[in-house]
Amino acid sequence: QVQLVESGGGLVQSGGSLSVSCESSIGISSFRSMGWYRQVPGGELEWVGLITKEGFTKYEDFVKGRFIIDRDDAKGTVSLHMTDLTPDDTAVYYCHAVGKVGKPYWGQGTQVTVSS
Repeated sequence: QVQLVESGGGLVQSGGSLSVSCESSIGISSFRSMGWYRQVPGGELEWVGLITKEGFTKYEDFVKGRFIIDRDDAKGTVSLHMTDLTPDDTAVYYCHAVGKVGKPYWGQGTQVTVSS
């Protein structure tokens, strides 16, 4: 059974930086892509960005160069590195993976809180 486990969330001041990571129980090389979504309380799930198996990345416009997604196949992890954070970035961040046949997988989420 595939499990995605996020780590690294927490509290950071506005303008600060924070990284969150996602570890897969089966490694990450078999996924077509992995990425991140986020959700504020009462809000919709919002796509943040992704990284493909080949290492190509794509981001939602609001990222504006502040976030970087990278992968470490040896460790079986994908990380989201966030800089210049604002209170609007406060959300639960979810790891997402797409399997070989398009099946989606989700982590349990990690809270990121940016104080003003």
